[in-house]
Amino acid sequence: MSEEKYIPNSKIGQWFDSRLPLLTLSAHLREYPTPRNLNYWWTFGGILTFFLITQIVTGVILAMYYVAHSDLAFESIEHIMRDINYGWLIRYVHANGSSMFFLAVYIHIFRTLYYGSYKSPREVIWITGLIIYLFMMVTAFTGYVLPWGQMSFWAATVITNLFSAIPLIGENITEWLWGGYSVGNPTLNRFYSLHYLFPFLIFGLVILHIWALHVPGNNNPVGIDVKKNNNETVSFHPFIVMKDLFALLVFLIIFFIFVFFAPNVLGHPDNYIVANPLVTPSHIVPEWYLLPFYAILRAIPSKLGGVIFMFASIFILMLLPWLDTSKVRSATFRPLYKKFFWILVVTVILLGYLGAKPPEGIYLILARIATIYYFVHFLIILPLLGRYEKTSPLPLSISDPVLNKPDIVDKFKKIVGEYEGENVDSFK
Repeated sequence: MSEEKYIPNSKIGQWFDSRLPLLTLSAHLREYPTPRNLNYWWTFGGILTFFLITQIVTGVILAMYYVAHSDLAFESIEHIMRDINYGWLIRYVHANGSSMFFLAVYIHIFRTLYYGSYKSPREVIWITGLIIYLFMMVTAFTGYVLPWGQMSFWAATVITNLFSAIPLIGENITEWLWGGYSVGNPTLNRFYSLHYLFPFLIFGLVILHIWALHVPGNNNPVGIDVKKNNNETVSFHPFIVMKDLFALLVFLIIFFIFVFFAPNVLGHPDNYIVANPLVTPSHIVPEWYLLPFYAILRAIPSKLGGVIFMFASIFILMLLPWLDTSKVRSATFRPLYKKFFWILVVTVILLGYLGAKPPEGIYLILARIATIYYFVHFLIILPLLGRYEKTSPLPLSISDPVLNKPDIVDKFKKIVGEYEGENVDSFK
């Protein structure tokens, strides 16, 4: 199908749309040509949008009752949980929503890696997505501090201390984040302000991300460009919308299982103890979605080296469109890359597991091995694969991988033959 320019029918609509083209934009979103072979891995963009809006709405409601003061923050959380009508529900939706948000974004990222959606001409989409991911990490960390429990306080102490390793300006940055010479009430106020601000910045970046997506259009599982005038696309509404809604419903079922039956399973029990600067928890850990980077941080013997490698593990992803030199996008046609992709997935999961363990013994050794492989994958393996990997032949169109399967063709011929009278009774 091809997308036609929308023109409002009424004169009022034409007058308004000529000055603020919201009607044209909404029509574009409905009729946006989308590859017809998209699978359910492409539904996580809609899921992420839903959870971003959910986090903003619940966060604004929680901000009405939260008190950003070191003497009152913990009690204000208890007040929300115990005394506010459905306060417990809003807080659990917000807390578990962040975990679901990160789970969906990790699936979204790995889908992009598998199908090569970061390759030309979609580099800007990939980079804006990674900037959104960085902002999400900042938002999540600042939000982790707000309950002002033991894990909140000491996680803030450990992470903000990392900036002191930066030469020349590190101490000044740390003191600015603290608002003094140690983590205290000014720190909590700063983190509360940043936690409230960043979701709106993320929302603006999401608009840019979607805008950038609509310039080259969606990638697809085959990884080849679609022909919009050759019945290879469908309109976004209702076809893709219905698919997104079904996937969202399934994801919400998982989400509400956590909210209603295991709301604290992804948290840490020490955070239900009020912050005490004189008592250090036996093992300080961030939330689960930050654990892989925490493992990389602790795997490096030097404090400054750990900080550099931790940030490099994220920024190296921005270079991925140029590090991956293969001309083929989808791993479906890259047999060697597909194997290394799954090794990378296992490595990241292993880093997450090791980030929750004490940095000693076999845990530290495994963390260092996994960290080395993580960087080797992007800096050495991907460039070499692009040069030496023998890829499978690409189909001529997105329909070929389905229509050229012998079993499907045979079944189709059998049905046609039965319908034409060869075996009408069995067909009926």
